[in-house]
Amino acid sequence: MSIRIPGGVGTLLSVVDIIEQEKTINKPMDHSEKQAKATEIVRSHVGYALGAALVPLPGVDLLAVSAVQLNMLRTLSKLYGQNFLDSLGRSVISAVVGSSAARLGASLVKVIPGVGTVIGELSMPILSGASTYALGRVVANHLHKGGTLADLDLRKARQGYESELENGKKVAEESAQTVKAEVPTEDPTEKLRKMAELHQAGILTDEEFKQVKERLLAQV
Repeated sequence: MSIRIPGGVGTLLSVVDIIEQEKTINKPMDHSEKQAKATEIVRSHVGYALGAALVPLPGVDLLAVSAVQLNMLRTLSKLYGQNFLDSLGRSVISAVVGSSAARLGASLVKVIPGVGTVIGELSMPILSGASTYALGRVVANHLHKGGTLADLDLRKARQGYESELENGKKVAEESAQTVKAEVPTEDPTEKLRKMAELHQAGILTDEEFKQVKERLLAQV
């Protein structure tokens, strides 16, 4: 079993990863050990979400990230001995994460030939990683207190999700330094040239270009 990015770009969660997770989850653990394991599960899925967000097809990347988040909820539920239904997991993701305007925008901008994919690659991974972290923290905390996905207060969960997003961005940015994408990456200087053209054409504002430029220069 493995999670694959739609379109066959590559495997996000390999068979080896799943086997190792199964081994550790099935071992007897005390309360603190489960909490530490839950944190490990959430952080590992942040990395998987970063890779999923790099799919160069608008909309498909969102589906890939959602598949990663669904597997995270499945794994957390198993850690805490809870039954899991994919339909319930999808409902929780939809209610808590929703169709984030920022993530959707980063995905749809990929329809712009060439430069659109560059912008999407810069923003979509961090947003998706942050979203995955925030969702994972909220669900893990609830399960750790003895709750289930079925009795999760979605309103409070949404509030908790929003408050965890900033921490999620930091974790995602840290993970991005070590995650190796399975798709070819373009040279940062070439990306910067394309961004400059977009800026000169008036498509990117001064502030947007400044932010993108800072990110690209950090990669050089």
